[in-house]
Amino acid sequence: MEKVKKINVGIGFATGRKSFQKILKTNVYNWEESGLTEKENISLNLFVAYDLKYSNTKSTDYTNVSKDVLNLIDSSHFIGSTALQEEIDYLINENIIDKEEAQLFFSRGYAGKRNAVLYFAMKNKMDYLIFLDDDEYPMAVTNTPSTAIWGGQHVLSTHLKYIKDADITNGHHCGYISPIPHIEFNDTMTEDDFRLFIEAISNDIINWDTIHSVMKNGGVTYADTKILVRDEVEEVQQVNHTKFISGSNLCINLTNPKRVSPFYNPPNARGEDTFLSTCLGERKVLRVPCYTFHDGFSNYRNLMNGVLPIKLKNIPANSEAIVNRFYRACIGWVRYKPLLIYITQQDHYEEKIEEMREQIAASLPSICNYFGRRDFMNISLELEKYNRNVKKHYQQYLKTQEICEKIVRQYS
Repeated sequence: MEKVKKINVGIGFATGRKSFQKILKTNVYNWEESGLTEKENISLNLFVAYDLKYSNTKSTDYTNVSKDVLNLIDSSHFIGSTALQEEIDYLINENIIDKEEAQLFFSRGYAGKRNAVLYFAMKNKMDYLIFLDDDEYPMAVTNTPSTAIWGGQHVLSTHLKYIKDADITNGHHCGYISPIPHIEFNDTMTEDDFRLFIEAISNDIINWDTIHSVMKNGGVTYADTKILVRDEVEEVQQVNHTKFISGSNLCINLTNPKRVSPFYNPPNARGEDTFLSTCLGERKVLRVPCYTFHDGFSNYRNLMNGVLPIKLKNIPANSEAIVNRFYRACIGWVRYKPLLIYITQQDHYEEKIEEMREQIAASLPSICNYFGRRDFMNISLELEKYNRNVKKHYQQYLKTQEICEKIVRQYS
């Protein structure tokens, strides 16, 4: 009888939150419930790249996983600064990459952490690698006039069902996907003011149409029942040189490492999933029918204790923490948008940047007055800074891909 080949599955987290342990336990028990932990031909392997500075945590917040959880997976790899430095030293000593290349590929921030997970997964000969986020739960929520309806989601098994025929599979998201709080428009900031601002700093996916529809739902994105019921996949089409994906509920096929692309974001920016999206023109990307619930404002952690709200509340802009999150998101968006324009619309770059300048200049006074914070004016300064450095960041973006190719040759 022919022996069935074991499938090595990597499950990756790039994390910095103390809630990681709870998220991990929820997901592992979800894999058990779906039957994955009992399948002899599937090996489940955890890869956790953690950042102690993000929310002032210590290494044991990530590494002290309970035995009950560890018994349900086959291996665990915790990638702190020491473990990562050992790998960097190895790569440099073997003349695979140099010190400067290592600093770029494994840079601080989300892109570097995701690349660390990607590297360790390839080194440990994973066939597939799924990225999950530390603020997303394996469940979906739909809405009726009287109540919210919750359903569990077999996220990992759904990806494994389809990834063998694709380079990347990406699931759906519900919950509080957008960092934009619920906003009551008034004379201080009209809907037109806010639309102009969002159009300036957003991209083809995070745009005014999608954000406006979410705002009408109080900031909540509900799962589409058609997607939940039909169990259909669709191939992601290229839009403006980009096959847009999200950085979590994301599975990468590693069986042919030469088809793997790295993550990149400009320094202190976000957008690592967006810049990966720009590398996928020749890749097969599938949108698969599974949801995760994004708890973007950390208001629903008791979902992991079995508490299912019957109504999801608006997130009003009435606290410093919520406004800070929105502010940081705006800074992150405006920092990466110049490079995105440069990659996708280089022939019209100056024109597009000038359009951004005008929209931001026209809308920022209203934004500052509405939130009562002058620091939103920094958005204009950040645009100019990242505009000045866009060619440098573009070279880093290209260089990161070259570095990945060097590393991949070791595991092909």
